[in-house]
Amino acid sequence: MAKRYKHYAAFLTFALALVVALFLPARGQRLFPGEIEIRQALERLNTLGSVMMIGAHPDDDREVLIAWLARGRHVRTAYLSLTRGEGGQNLIGPEQGDALGIIRTEELLASRRIDGGEQYFTRAIDFGFSKTAAETLTKWPREQVLSDVVYNIRRFRPDVIILCFTGTPRDGHGHHQVSAIVGKEAFAAAADPAKFPEQLAYVQPWQAKRIMQNPFGIQGPGANKEADKAAPPEDRIEVDVGDYSPELGYSYGEIGAMSRSTNRSQGQGSPERKGTQKNYLVTVGGDKATKDLFDGIDITWNRLPGGARAGALLKQAQDSFVPAHPEALLPVLAEARTEIEAIASKTKDPLATKKLHEIEETMALVTGLSFEAQSNASVTPGGNLRVGVTAVLRSPTQVTLTGVKLTGIDGGPELNVAPTVLVNNQPSQYTLNAHIPENQPYSQPYWLELPKDGNLYAVRDPREIGLAENPPALEAHFTVKMAGQEIDFARPVQNRYTDQVYGDLTRPLAVVPPVAVDLTEHSVVFPNNGARQVEVTVRSNAGKASGDARLELPPAWKSQPATRHFELSATGEQATLDFELTPPLTAAEGRVRAIAQVGGKDVAQGTQVLLYPHFPIQTLFPSAESSLVRADIVTLSKNIGYIMGAGDEVPAALKQMGCEVTLLSPADLAAGSLSRFDAIVTGVRAFNVRADLRANYQRLFEYAYNGGTVIVQYNRAEAGAGPAGGRGGQAKQAAPPQPAPPAPPIPANETGFLDHVGPYSIHISNERVTDEDAAVTFPNPQLSLLHRPNEITEADFRGWVQERGLNFADKWDDKYLSVLSSHDPGEDPLAGGMLYVKYGKGAYMYSAYDWFRQLPAGVPGAYRMFANMLSAAKAQQ
Repeated sequence: MAKRYKHYAAFLTFALALVVALFLPARGQRLFPGEIEIRQALERLNTLGSVMMIGAHPDDDREVLIAWLARGRHVRTAYLSLTRGEGGQNLIGPEQGDALGIIRTEELLASRRIDGGEQYFTRAIDFGFSKTAAETLTKWPREQVLSDVVYNIRRFRPDVIILCFTGTPRDGHGHHQVSAIVGKEAFAAAADPAKFPEQLAYVQPWQAKRIMQNPFGIQGPGANKEADKAAPPEDRIEVDVGDYSPELGYSYGEIGAMSRSTNRSQGQGSPERKGTQKNYLVTVGGDKATKDLFDGIDITWNRLPGGARAGALLKQAQDSFVPAHPEALLPVLAEARTEIEAIASKTKDPLATKKLHEIEETMALVTGLSFEAQSNASVTPGGNLRVGVTAVLRSPTQVTLTGVKLTGIDGGPELNVAPTVLVNNQPSQYTLNAHIPENQPYSQPYWLELPKDGNLYAVRDPREIGLAENPPALEAHFTVKMAGQEIDFARPVQNRYTDQVYGDLTRPLAVVPPVAVDLTEHSVVFPNNGARQVEVTVRSNAGKASGDARLELPPAWKSQPATRHFELSATGEQATLDFELTPPLTAAEGRVRAIAQVGGKDVAQGTQVLLYPHFPIQTLFPSAESSLVRADIVTLSKNIGYIMGAGDEVPAALKQMGCEVTLLSPADLAAGSLSRFDAIVTGVRAFNVRADLRANYQRLFEYAYNGGTVIVQYNRAEAGAGPAGGRGGQAKQAAPPQPAPPAPPIPANETGFLDHVGPYSIHISNERVTDEDAAVTFPNPQLSLLHRPNEITEADFRGWVQERGLNFADKWDDKYLSVLSSHDPGEDPLAGGMLYVKYGKGAYMYSAYDWFRQLPAGVPGAYRMFANMLSAAKAQQ
């Protein structure tokens, strides 16, 4: 912790600079460059208001309102999300849990780069859908979540707090309700020095002027009536966030839609609407706003002692800006900087310090001054790193480079350059060689470094709480003299590379282990007491590496051999090491950890790289652990066809049961032989995202009619989700399906209509069971599905994770039989989570239970039940 935060002040300098230098993290993504960026920076410099918005999840933010505030009103605007959304679904890949939380974090940062806001979090973990605030608060420690919200408020110091929700059941999700409940408490607690006094070592109490609610923007016909339900006219203010900005060339509605569309993992692509978009804000605490959310708040420089002169100079800069010669603003900006520096020094007000960093970045912006620090993508502790630094001046202005140094490591090198006058458009380049200490921590996201504390992340340093991502592993500090003033500019050391499709990109420098150690499976399943091979992969991250790998096992589990030696000769080279693992004779569960000893040190982390086109590459280091499951599992079906949907890890789990799994292509669905398979399984949301499946659903049902087993995992409920015949409705004829009409031309990863999920009508709803421990009963206990080849009991539904299931059917043809029924506390039983029908010679099932979570998590009963599902057609014969 001390090493990471030895230069914490330098990190804060960098973080503040990002507010002005909007798109430093990723090249080629500057939405408003040049003249527009300068105008925005000048307007923001002369505006001292701030707003913090509070919600529960990454996609709860009101991007249009953020864009209107940050880019239209030019006030500092932040979104505080209680969670990183790790419990949600993933429409773009198989990642769940921690990795999905990183994806959604990066998607929010991409959103903020567009709408102009800032992003913060608490330590609360998204444990999945929750129906009530009471349930949520049984899993989140209320005082600790409140403490995090208070800390974020005290650090950010907003004038106005806006809640995305009301704190009542009308919010739906229990997390939503709690975000408002805790937000209201934090409004008062942040101002009370007796509350969380340990924070006062880093931040000071802060009283926002008011706290307001902004339930979803209300617009269109009947808008006033809907708004009246939220609050009477005299208690609310109305803002039109759909205003058009000639300066930006977009309305704030269009910018907000661009911002929201970065939430690709959640399928949040949004139309860029033009025209009026009314939002209503209701004061729920503090001074009541009657006309404007900043009523009674001075958002000019007059709010700071001695600030009038700085405000006047900045107004002069705005009025005298000539786009063809922005460098002409340097003298007046330098004079304003002197004023702001004096105010910051005298008052110690964080707002003045913040504006000091903003004006320095604006001075670089108007002079075309650019700094970069480039290196390899990764380095290991004890390794050496070559860092190329570049300073470029792109205007006829006199700027002198006086020094460059690296921070973030002990003994970071400093380049004592002779004062160098930068020449217009001529890069000045230097090289620094850094030795990385042996004890340098890996670049693991700070909230994943320690074991979780229930449904809360644990962090090493309280100052980390709220940060969206780690401080840079290394920073380059460029010292320059311009307009008679010496200024330090911090830039992260990054890897810059060219992608043939996406062009010029950057990724963060990562400090990585010398080797990456991985177990090839998330869970290792033993369907009997026979031994089986377990594969451990060891990959070099830093040239030559040699050592010994071993397995750390629970008692009664045995490994042969005890260790395996490996020799790797180059970075990226990988060795696969086989161990024979013998389970106990009886049912047992546990964890296995793979460890590689290299240079006398144990490494037990893998390396997972998240590579998506809409955010910079991210690296995390998951523990090299897997679940061990010894359970009696019999499977009659061995040859499985799998139709991958949005992405899941069920095929790997099926292989653990001894199945051979073939992923079916569009060509397979259109014309391939399906009869070779014992069972065919559709992946999660497969009907939603695969047009080829919707086009060839009749072949799937024909396969079942002729003796195969078809299992359809959950799909999202959408408008037009198919004929809702209802319980007891008229059954369709049980005859081989006729050829299907062509599916509508809907691209992959866009939601299609679910007209043909089953051979008879099924209506998919949004009903779900969120309590993973909810009782499960058997409405039709006589079904062979519950007895062959494995005898299923209530014990098979113990130890589940996150939830029972989602998108249950709420209406279905009476030919279907309900297999399982469950419900959350206080609710009616839901029997539509798993439906079965004997179809011709075969079997069909719609199952919305969370097999895609339970199987990779190594839940024994889930494997036994799924084995019966795969065997359904054979077992019913």
